[in-house]
Amino acid sequence: MPHATPRPAPPTDLSSSGVLALQQMSCYPSVSLLLTTTPGPRLSSTDAATLDQLAAEARARLAQEEQQPAPELFHAVDSLVDLARRTPVRQALALFASEDYWTRIDLDVPVENRCVIDPTFATRDLVRSLHRTPSHIVLLLSAHQATLLHGCGRWLEPAGGPAFPVRRDESSRRHRAKSGTAFLKAVDQALGAHLRAHPSPWVIIGAEPAVAQFRRMTQNTTRLAGVVTGNHLNAPLSDVADLTGPVITSYLRSRQDEALALLEQRTGQDRALYGIDTAWLAARWERPEMLIVEEGFFYPARVSADGDGLVPAADADHPDVLDDAVDELIETVLLRGGWVALAADGAIPQQARIALTTQR
Repeated sequence: MPHATPRPAPPTDLSSSGVLALQQMSCYPSVSLLLTTTPGPRLSSTDAATLDQLAAEARARLAQEEQQPAPELFHAVDSLVDLARRTPVRQALALFASEDYWTRIDLDVPVENRCVIDPTFATRDLVRSLHRTPSHIVLLLSAHQATLLHGCGRWLEPAGGPAFPVRRDESSRRHRAKSGTAFLKAVDQALGAHLRAHPSPWVIIGAEPAVAQFRRMTQNTTRLAGVVTGNHLNAPLSDVADLTGPVITSYLRSRQDEALALLEQRTGQDRALYGIDTAWLAARWERPEMLIVEEGFFYPARVSADGDGLVPAADADHPDVLDDAVDELIETVLLRGGWVALAADGAIPQQARIALTTQR
């Protein structure tokens, strides 16, 4: 029976739920093309040539498969390349294609140009981009109105749904102070409901004294990344992105510090495993808590027959080799309920490059 044409998905913005959905897809061969690009209205000639080389590598490797992929997979790769040539680009492109599905995701961090053909899509750079420019929420607050924005990198848009904007009831001058408190409580309740549905770090941007009063009463401080004071309720979204960026960057640095501190603590409790081999095994058979990986660490490998061991491989383009076992390990930890932190090269002790902590 002939294969159906792969189901295309429109270019998507990066999100935790989107990455998780991609990680749950398993179909060999799954093709991932990753390319650093010069931001602009379309691919530069140099970037287009590099993309053509990656696509040619994918076709050549697919042609060498013992069991030939369906023609629809080649069509999906060609369609993605054609789409990439005709549309605006940011810092990097991630193109994903299998016999069942294909899509494109734009990234705001540079990547290592590469073609990956494995049983699953190569989402490691997506995870890295989420940590560098995670999806976040911005609460624009004044004494009379609150607006909510969704953001990723420099991209911002109003949050969907009927809850926002929230406006203060000014119908009674006699109860103005009371209505101000009620207004802020309503904002906090709407914010809490939104964060439960879309858990993300968030930033307050607003004028005093409303911001100070709101911070004293809010019940949603768990992932508060920071505060920017000033009335920017009607500012252009690009200006809001400029204000938010440094706050999110500082928040991310604290996440790396938090991960390294947790690793040190778990080492003293004999609940830390250093190195790719022990982390791989423990992620499969124990309860992973946190995986920390240095950004420049890649590990092509063959998986043992029982799935518990790795053998390093120099021939990354061979069908039996995982192009990057680290990518597979990240997916395993996330799917089993752990969290992932990315660290600067050289930050992990014992020159391990990667470490895993476990739950009791």
